[in-house]
Amino acid sequence: MEERLGKGPSPLWQGSFKSSLSGRLTPKGSPTHRRLNSSRTPRREARSGSGGTQWFRSNRVVYWLILIALWAYLGFYVQSGWAHGHNKEEFLGFSGDPRNKFVDAEQQTWRDLVADDSLVAMNNGTNKTQVYGDRKIDVILAKKGNVVSSMKKRSKRARRNNLRKKHGKLKAKMNIENGGTEGQEQEIPLKNSTYRLLVGPFGSVEDRVLEWSPEKRSGTCDRKGDFARLVWSRRLVLVFHELSMTGAPISMMELATELLSCGATVSAVVLSKKGGLMSELARRRIKVIEDRADLSFKTAMKADLVIAGSAVCATWIDQYIAHFPAGGSQIAWWIMENRREYFDRSKLVLNRVKMLIFLSEMQSNQWLTWCQEENVKLRSQPALVPLAVNDELAFVAGIPCSLNTPAASPAKMLEKRQLLRDAVRKEMGLTDNDMLVMSLSSINAGKGQLFLLESAGLVINEDPLETDSEVKKSMNIRQDQSSFAAKHHLRGLLQKSRNLDVSSTELRLFTSVNATNDVSINSTHRSKMYDSKGAQEQALKILIGSVGSKSNKIPYVKEILRFLSQHAKLSESVLWTPSTTRVASLYSAADVYVMNSQGLGETFGRVTVEAMAFGLPVLGTDGGGTKEIVEQNVTGLLHPMGHPGAQVLAEHLRFLLKNPNARKQMGMDGRKMVERKYLKRHMYMRFVEVITRCMRSK
Repeated sequence: MEERLGKGPSPLWQGSFKSSLSGRLTPKGSPTHRRLNSSRTPRREARSGSGGTQWFRSNRVVYWLILIALWAYLGFYVQSGWAHGHNKEEFLGFSGDPRNKFVDAEQQTWRDLVADDSLVAMNNGTNKTQVYGDRKIDVILAKKGNVVSSMKKRSKRARRNNLRKKHGKLKAKMNIENGGTEGQEQEIPLKNSTYRLLVGPFGSVEDRVLEWSPEKRSGTCDRKGDFARLVWSRRLVLVFHELSMTGAPISMMELATELLSCGATVSAVVLSKKGGLMSELARRRIKVIEDRADLSFKTAMKADLVIAGSAVCATWIDQYIAHFPAGGSQIAWWIMENRREYFDRSKLVLNRVKMLIFLSEMQSNQWLTWCQEENVKLRSQPALVPLAVNDELAFVAGIPCSLNTPAASPAKMLEKRQLLRDAVRKEMGLTDNDMLVMSLSSINAGKGQLFLLESAGLVINEDPLETDSEVKKSMNIRQDQSSFAAKHHLRGLLQKSRNLDVSSTELRLFTSVNATNDVSINSTHRSKMYDSKGAQEQALKILIGSVGSKSNKIPYVKEILRFLSQHAKLSESVLWTPSTTRVASLYSAADVYVMNSQGLGETFGRVTVEAMAFGLPVLGTDGGGTKEIVEQNVTGLLHPMGHPGAQVLAEHLRFLLKNPNARKQMGMDGRKMVERKYLKRHMYMRFVEVITRCMRSK
């Protein structure tokens, strides 16, 4: 190198030297830089053919920075692609935006026609049906040379994306008012000609009267509470077994919303998209993991806690633990069912999760009994987390909650709730002399809607002789009912009625009917009953939901419709309402709620506490978790299950029809119980204990 320096500067060094003299290597702020740059002109710069090359040679640092940035971006892209299962749409952020899911129908149709070559082939007469199998498509498209080349370039993932788009388009078309109704039953048209009188949903009425809607809600998290401090910055995965508008999925959705509001990172794994909650999840910005296998497992592995929301999640839990053996210590399993078939489905993995969570004491005892019978030893003592009334319903009901403002105080909301009641009942065609009895749940035999209608038929009594003969044939009335239990039941009603100034004549009538199970009351008295003040008694109306729910059993719905077709007068008193998440208007319009679950009874009954929050007395079966919620003769009345229960339920309906004061007092007591035990803050206090126990040993 010394010899090279001794011979004088090399051409490369000369170029560098010129570049330094031009001021390119001097700081921009120096006088030399300003002086030399000011003497240069664009024309002289253009004349120098090697000026650009010299500048790049002198700025190698810029090259290195660009290369480092590109390398970092490439590494990030590859790593993110692996973490997201190469799901390009989700990685780029399009899949979580509801605006990209619900596009204009014409634009979506055009995209489908362009993207799907099988449709092109069909329009050209080469295919009579849409075929998505790879082999058959290749054979058909071989007839079109210009399509073959494009078909070869399409990947399997692109075809799956096209199918997903078309599925989403069809699903969006099936949704009706408010975007909250589930896909309707294909075999039963959603028309008045089928159900006679179909009312609601009343989301638009709620928005107009209340001047508030769920879309306006911000966060409802109590930032100073223990729950918020515990979940802040935590990563949680919630596993939904489906997206129907029933208790378990809705409770999981509200839990995810609360976690997000409190600063947690939440991902949802949906095992079945059956139902209509997908649009609601998108509105609440709950991220849904499209892949139920590898991607969901990878996300769960990185989470602090996994909460599975149904016994149906057993298969996913089993596969996740097989994929990640230590994953069982991350799982809190919130089981909301109470039937033996669900236990049999779950028993192989019950002892492999960190903790089981149940809704009621009755359910917990039942599952522990089954575990003992099958010799299943759990890793820890189960926890109890009952469901609760969310803030949105408490707000409309006039119960103090996080959504209240000075302009929307509980007192103001009570006034608006009365206006909402009047508006909804007017749309339903009801008058002040109508007592609306409501049952909101999926329509299947386990919920007992047919028994409810049989009870209503006994009260309305369209034909006394026909009804009596039908009762004797269809109902197995227990004549050997314990006299002690009957007397105890009547003594409670008598005491309650005395407190409410009910006339002794009415009490004798009611007690004699209830004690002897005599259903042959004089038809004249049935057609015109009077309360203690001599005013004409209210007429009975029944509201049944949820029409169109994917959880409905179509044969059972058809059986109910056949029953009503045979009883014209009863049919005139029955209203139906579609499945929806906007239920505040329905609770506001109702007077009585019926929880008529059969079998082992309702596990807990989320709708039961919601109805009580709106001041409705509850008529429930004396089994399951309903007995833990409804206090006999205080917040409602209990009746047996099955046909014998239908007879007792009819007597309870008669009693409430004749005694509006009793309805009002029971509703007030039920509302007080909800304020003491079943509000959102009570449920999340229980969750604090669960999450603390789950994370203590991690």
